[in-house]
Amino acid sequence: MPQPFNQEGGIRVPGSDKQPPIPLDASLDANLIAIRAAVSGSADIIIREFRAGASASAKAALIYVEGLCDSATIEDHILRPLLRADDQAADFARELPQYARSHILTVGEIKEVGDQAALFESFLSGASVLLFDGFAQALALDTRGWEQRGIEEPSTQMVLRGPKEGFTETLKTNIGLLRRKIKTTQLRSERMTIGRLSRTDVAIMYVEGTADPSVLSELRVRLSRIDIDTILESGNIEEFIQDDRMTYFPTVFNTERPDVAAAGLAEGRVAILVDGTPFVLLVPALLTQFLQSPDDYYQRADIASILRLLRLTAFFIALLAPSVFIAITSFHQEMLPSTLLISIAASRTGVPFPVFVEAMVMEMTFELLREAGLRMPKAVGQAISIVGALVLGEAAVQAGLVSPGMVIVVSLTAITTFAIPYTSLATPIRILRFLMMGLAAMFGLYGIFIGVTYLIIHLNTLSSFGVPYLKPYAPFVLNDQKDGVILRVPIWKMVLRPFSIPVRNRTRQRSPQSQGEE
Repeated sequence: MPQPFNQEGGIRVPGSDKQPPIPLDASLDANLIAIRAAVSGSADIIIREFRAGASASAKAALIYVEGLCDSATIEDHILRPLLRADDQAADFARELPQYARSHILTVGEIKEVGDQAALFESFLSGASVLLFDGFAQALALDTRGWEQRGIEEPSTQMVLRGPKEGFTETLKTNIGLLRRKIKTTQLRSERMTIGRLSRTDVAIMYVEGTADPSVLSELRVRLSRIDIDTILESGNIEEFIQDDRMTYFPTVFNTERPDVAAAGLAEGRVAILVDGTPFVLLVPALLTQFLQSPDDYYQRADIASILRLLRLTAFFIALLAPSVFIAITSFHQEMLPSTLLISIAASRTGVPFPVFVEAMVMEMTFELLREAGLRMPKAVGQAISIVGALVLGEAAVQAGLVSPGMVIVVSLTAITTFAIPYTSLATPIRILRFLMMGLAAMFGLYGIFIGVTYLIIHLNTLSSFGVPYLKPYAPFVLNDQKDGVILRVPIWKMVLRPFSIPVRNRTRQRSPQSQGEE
């Protein structure tokens, strides 16, 4: 089971309650025998035995994993100071671990380890473990120094204006990026490890006095219930902590942008950071979040509102355009002007398939091209997907397999899908599009109305950590319409934090009137 949260970020002791940790032995040889037996055959685990002190008066051993530690730190701040230490001091022999900690070692973070389980987890996590003969305790030294990717622009959530930095796969770096955005002592960080084999470090971050305690408590409970062997990405955590597991829609928000995560923390949300992934989770999550882009807050409010309206239009086109085309051309031709109806009928002359089969073939073809473009090398993937779509579309029309109108509808649908800012919402829309097409093929516009009605009812049943998913529209929250799906008022008018999210402190800023009075 995962270990309880530790606000100090200390090393956790693995193992279950049924198997209490085995304490370290006072004999260095006995400890090394147990360690070698546990890691036998692992050539990358280095056990360096030496004698500490200028006169070599104390036996000691240093254990670390090659590739996880910085060798320069080990040599300059651990081995060299210990080998040259003045061992004539009275405290040197009597309290060697404490004396080394306070007078010799120059490593930043040092923690005491008293059992084998904590010792193994320490050096397997990148720390170096120092043992002394005659003492039943060890020192875990922070010497982490593995290769890591630098801070780069996010690849999936790009903006025209705003910060260009993104999270990395290193937990410590990601926490630092958030600390740079929110420079306050109220920003709290709690850590735990999840995964019996992976022992993945997980951190939750929130602003004390703003985040709701009930959300924090519920998140801690859900994380503590996770009992699995490996956690490799934040998506694994997301599946465990989401409220409703039988839905296509995401109820946990994910981002690889520090500015988006910092904005969520400032609003009262809670961030979940997982070591080994650049994607950070935010809870609670609302549907409106997935239709808002970071660009909206870095430019004028009127321009942002227009772009949000355009984005909402793209959302409905991506979901309903093929199904509406199928319904009208198959069941409700009287809804079209005569000229347009004649043009569509002429373009379909010679097409051997019903409009539903035609639409399914085109949509499936484009989805295959999209998937192939993602898996191909970056240098040729985009070119192949664009050229493939053009060539296949033109060839299909020339061969009489599909109509030009269907090619236009499918192309427009594909373009509008890319207008949705977050792929976690765009993917469910792509899936539901096929269901709407099936309903339109069977019942026409009535089928679309049935599908949309069911979709709205389903969204009304969803929640994220107890918060209704469709807030601030269902239930309706008047104050939060200032920053909704369509409208965004100027920043100086957003005096209060959103009422859709449970927070302890609603005041975001002082109103311009109160500032003028001063």
